[in-house]
Amino acid sequence: MSTIAFIGLGNMGGPMAGNLVKAGHAVTAFDLAPASREAAAALGVGIAASAREAVAQAEIVVTMLPAGRHVLSVWADILPAVTPGTLLIDSSTVDVESARKAHALAAEHGCLSLDAPVSGGVGGASGATLTFMVGGSAEAFARGEPVLAKMGRRIVHCGDAGNGQAAKICNNMILGISMIGVCEAFVLAEKLGLSHEALFDVASTSSGQCWSLTTYCPVPGPVPTSPANKDYKPGFASALMLKDLKLSQEAAQASGAATPLGAAAAQLYGLHNAWGEGGTDFSGIIHLLRGQAGKQG
Repeated sequence: MSTIAFIGLGNMGGPMAGNLVKAGHAVTAFDLAPASREAAAALGVGIAASAREAVAQAEIVVTMLPAGRHVLSVWADILPAVTPGTLLIDSSTVDVESARKAHALAAEHGCLSLDAPVSGGVGGASGATLTFMVGGSAEAFARGEPVLAKMGRRIVHCGDAGNGQAAKICNNMILGISMIGVCEAFVLAEKLGLSHEALFDVASTSSGQCWSLTTYCPVPGPVPTSPANKDYKPGFASALMLKDLKLSQEAAQASGAATPLGAAAAQLYGLHNAWGEGGTDFSGIIHLLRGQAGKQG
């Protein structure tokens, strides 16, 4: 088993580090927030006094941080304390440019690296059922895949440095657009006197079928496990969807790609967040479409 350092023990990172402990790895971790450190310690994770202390003996370092600037700052801080040959894995969702800069930093210090953002939310992090979208060399992927497999169910090598982030951004743009489409259909159905269950029964077995409908249905009832049945408590918060949609639009502008629906989705989630629903599940955007911010049902 490997000696692993884990930096970033939030809602996703904490459970992920805990699953590495369950798998038999020796995990030493750090987070700036005392509550996050305490929650991880309860899962058997060893807690270091600093990020540099956490990585001192590590064969593999995993980071799970809010944004690209945090990743670059932490990697710049810890790399002088990391043994050459160590594998660094970043599972944050960040912009492609920052991911590639992080790879370059690792290479300068003689380390292998992967960008490996995830899909699956807090439930996937806790249940070790995440999907990892991975960018980096074949050598780095071969070394990192067994560790990622202890935290996820599906590990996909997407290509060279930054391609994991590219896949995550594209996937979540699809997700944001599709959720808005499903919500619009339910709002229209309500206006036309069609019940939620009737629309679900038709669309879930015909051409309207999609993950946003059949797994994450944005109205209570048809899918009992969806956040709509739990007052839109987030599995994936609206603020995080907005972050990812903004990343998609930055990437589209930089690459010259036309993404008009992605741009519209980013604008709508911006309004939804501005209405004070950034902490609710992203499926709660149905409230915006109804003109009823903050109301469930």
